[in-house]
Amino acid sequence: MSVLEMKVPSPGESITEVEIATWLVEDGDYVEKDQPIAEVDSDKATLELPAEESGIITLKAEEGDAVAVGAVVCLIDMDAAKPEGSAPAKEEAPKEEKKVEVKEAPKAATYATGTASPAAKKVLAEKGIVSSAVKGTGKDGRITKDDAVKAVPSMGTQPANGSRGTERKKMSMLRRKVAERLVTVKNETAMLTTFNEVNMQPIFDLRTEYKEAFKARHGVGLGFMSFFTLAVVRALKLFPDVNSMIDGDFQIKHDFQDISIAVSGPKGLMVPVIRNAENLSFRGVESEVKRLAIRARDGQITIDEMTGGTFTITNGGVFGSMLSTPIINPPQSGILGMHNIVNRPMAVNGGIVIQPIMYVALSYDHRIVDGRESVGFLVAVKEALENPVELLMDGNPAKALEM
Repeated sequence: MSVLEMKVPSPGESITEVEIATWLVEDGDYVEKDQPIAEVDSDKATLELPAEESGIITLKAEEGDAVAVGAVVCLIDMDAAKPEGSAPAKEEAPKEEKKVEVKEAPKAATYATGTASPAAKKVLAEKGIVSSAVKGTGKDGRITKDDAVKAVPSMGTQPANGSRGTERKKMSMLRRKVAERLVTVKNETAMLTTFNEVNMQPIFDLRTEYKEAFKARHGVGLGFMSFFTLAVVRALKLFPDVNSMIDGDFQIKHDFQDISIAVSGPKGLMVPVIRNAENLSFRGVESEVKRLAIRARDGQITIDEMTGGTFTITNGGVFGSMLSTPIINPPQSGILGMHNIVNRPMAVNGGIVIQPIMYVALSYDHRIVDGRESVGFLVAVKEALENPVELLMDGNPAKALEM
């Protein structure tokens, strides 16, 4: 009998464990070689696990389990013939139900009716919940450890009608890692935020004039991200401290601009990187943004594509945010927050006119970036966005957009 032990492959450097997010097959199913059998979460991305050979699969881990890289997660019987239909998978189902029923019986006999088991008491004490507030599901109403784990503090007197349901859902490894990193940034950096406003009318005018021809020629739209990315590249060259990071007692400065772009994916926040953005044209930036956004949306983004980055741009404006303080993406020292564009009255040449205005925010690590650099950087971004023809296009929009 030839049985293949499928082990968790290493998703990338420094990752030691993954979490089984979803099994795409059932115990006893016949799987084909290279067929996706599971989705696994690391702290950076969600990846598909393909079958290494064809055969009958036996699962060795459950959904939600954290398993070490190199651990066996399933067995594949390569000698098994491909069955007709899905009979093997159906035959296994009743066996699992019987096991669950048998396990509960001996537990309850040692406790009095309505009381909590020692393990349940400990969990309830940690949550500050009295046992009388929990309905037990064990024999004679006994409170099991599972009951205690699922118990939530009282939300006050319940109304006579209306739904008050709750759902307990374990966060993915990616979400837990994001949460951990955000708290680390707040605790370990001297983060401050400076704000400014940008008159977007010059960019609106350029897009109105060139966007149709740009899309027809290059196959991508002329959006705001290319203007902001190139404005950031210019500002980082003028204020290199914002493009640096701390490593112990040392400051590391970069002579390149790798721009991380925060995008919302199906599994949470993803931050793919545009490499060497200083070498890209408007077309190059728009093409790369589109490519990375599609890969993030489809769950195909790789860890390598999200590793590194010297500065981050995040656009909360697409969700309607007017103003926010973005959190630094460590170990970077700065992040630019874009927001929604709203028509506001502005003083222009001594008169009041309505202009499309965006508030922008720069969060920075004050340990390494001083006020002069942070304010100067954001002003440089504002200047480039309000004078794109002169500062980003060398006075020739048609050439810059490769018309």
